[in-house]
Amino acid sequence: MVVEAAPVATPAPAHRSGDGEPLLVARGLRKAFRGVQALGGVDIEIRRGEILALLGPNGSGKSTFINLVSGHYRPDAGELRFEGRELAGLPAHRIARSGIARTYQIPRPFGHLSVLENVALPAMFGASAQGRAAAEREAFRWLDFTGLARKAAALPDELNLHQRKFLELARALASRPRLVLLDEVLSGLTPGEISEAVGLIRAIRDDGATIVFVEHVMRAVMALADRVVVLNYGRVIAEGGPAEVMSRPGVVTAFLGKPLA
Repeated sequence: MVVEAAPVATPAPAHRSGDGEPLLVARGLRKAFRGVQALGGVDIEIRRGEILALLGPNGSGKSTFINLVSGHYRPDAGELRFEGRELAGLPAHRIARSGIARTYQIPRPFGHLSVLENVALPAMFGASAQGRAAAEREAFRWLDFTGLARKAAALPDELNLHQRKFLELARALASRPRLVLLDEVLSGLTPGEISEAVGLIRAIRDDGATIVFVEHVMRAVMALADRVVVLNYGRVIAEGGPAEVMSRPGVVTAFLGKPLA
C-alpha cells in the first residue's frame, strides 16, 4: 500500500455528500476461497449521492467486496441490498441491468471492437437498454466526457494506459448506472492524469451517480472521498471522514505494518 503519492493538483474542494439514504446495504457479508477468508462478516452502507473510498492493504478484501456487489462472485453468507432489492446470488448481467456498473484494475475492452463499439455495448445491454443508434450517441457522449472522442474509430490496442483506463470508465458510465464501482482506476497514471481523473470522478457524482472506489493513491482519496471504510483481513476496522480515519494509529499500522514514529 502506497500511503504517500506524488502531489495531485486538485480543483476547489468537492461538494461533500453522504447524508443521503442508503443506496446499497451489505450485512454480514462473507466470502472464502478454499478455506481462506476474504470477507468475514462485513457490514457496509453506501449512501445515495456520496463518494465512498474503500481502503485497506493488499489482500484486505476490497476487490472481493467489489466482485460480490457486481455479481462476479456469490457471497457465502449475508445480505446485499440495492435500493431495497436483494442482489446476493444474482448473475452479473442482472446486477448490471439493475443500475450498477464497475471498472477493473486491468482494463478489459473487446480487442476486436472499436473504442466507440466498446462503449456502445454497455449502453445497449446495460441498465439503459438502448437501441444501436441511441447507444452510439450515448457512447459519443461518454467518449467526449473522458477525452476519447478523437479515438472513437481506434482499436483498444492503439490506446496508451491512460486512455485505456478512461475507456474503461466510459464503458462503465454508458449504461447510466446509479452506482459506479471503480477498482484502482488511478493506478499507473501520472500525477497530471490523476488530476484529470479526479475531476472526472467529481463530475460523475455531480451528474447524479453514487461512487465507491478502491484506490491506493491517498492524496486523491483525501481530495475525493466523503467517507472512507477501511478493511483489514476481511473485516471493517474503521469508518468515517477521510482525515479523521487516516489519523487513527490502528489504520496507519494496517497500512504500514507498524505505527508511525
